[in-house]
Amino acid sequence: MSEHTALPRSDRTRFPWRFLLHGLRPVSSWLLRRRYVVRVQGTELAPAEGPVLFAANHVGILDGPLLAVFAPRPVHVFTKDEMFRGALGRFLVLSGQIPLDRFRTDMRAVRQMMRVLRDGAAGGIFPEGARGNGELDRFHRGTAYFALATGASVVPVVMFGTREPGGRSGSLPLKGATIDIVFGAPYTVPVVQWPRTKEQVEHTSMLLREHLLVHLDHAKALTGRELPGELPLGDLDPDPDTGVTDQGAP
Repeated sequence: MSEHTALPRSDRTRFPWRFLLHGLRPVSSWLLRRRYVVRVQGTELAPAEGPVLFAANHVGILDGPLLAVFAPRPVHVFTKDEMFRGALGRFLVLSGQIPLDRFRTDMRAVRQMMRVLRDGAAGGIFPEGARGNGELDRFHRGTAYFALATGASVVPVVMFGTREPGGRSGSLPLKGATIDIVFGAPYTVPVVQWPRTKEQVEHTSMLLREHLLVHLDHAKALTGRELPGELPLGDLDPDPDTGVTDQGAP
């Protein structure tokens, strides 16, 4: 039986567009490097084949494009569905990104990511959900769910410099700023067939969060950098109050 017929089924789901995913990466990299000093480390740690889920911290609006451009493999990144409007929305679709409604169980998005991972390709996710301080205070359960469902290796990613200290959630770094992207060692969990329990997903979320926190500390030591801190008062990127934290799984 094809794994695409396992629940949740993805055999009727079309693989995301790749029209702009491959060809634009070199051009986009060149354009970003014209404006910023982009330093990338640890790409050799990511598996070259098989399903991979790049899990990154989230501090600024550039995080998604940077992950899509500088990941060692072309990556289909979950992007909040509010971004899929007009010309930008069409560009995101053609570049293989996956719209996600963060405020409900978005089965269309789930099946698209399952299609990507079951086909042995690479997906991208921001476990914190909303942009914030990037310290992984909250870790949503999606990363663990996809790892358990597909056996995808979870590769931690930490970004520094995508938002200036005190900058708003939608602000860009100053021209000439240095941006560091640090990839870490993959973490793999055994596949659990449907039905997966809430306890299994929460336990795995806590393990993955700890793995990403260790990598965050490593990335800080490696680069000598710190994250930009909290968003300015009143600048809130709405996001569901779910996921695991230092207090466990609420």
